[in-house]
Amino acid sequence: MDHDSLGRRLRRWLKDAAPPVGLALLCGYFVWHSLEGESGLWARERRLAEIAGAKLTLARVENERDSMERRVNGLRGDRIDRDQLDERARTLLNLVGKDEIVIPYEPSRRLY
Repeated sequence: MDHDSLGRRLRRWLKDAAPPVGLALLCGYFVWHSLEGESGLWARERRLAEIAGAKLTLARVENERDSMERRVNGLRGDRIDRDQLDERARTLLNLVGKDEIVIPYEPSRRLY
């Protein structure tokens, strides 16, 4: 009788504990996915960091583009920038004036 009573109590305890344990597991599942999942908080932080890096790259590239546009605009149209035209022609033709000093630089450090 003591053995049957213990078995009944154990079954009743398991039956009573199953819903709260199941709910706790379900809540744990959702909490884990809200943090670690594909759309979780950590993934959001990584995406925000990537966006910030992309914005910095965009700003740098836009500055380079604007600089190039200014140089190109100086070489076309009604108002040609004579200094810029002279500089570009000398670079392309590899010419130097008699009174000029040439300072070599590394190919990786482009002037334009």
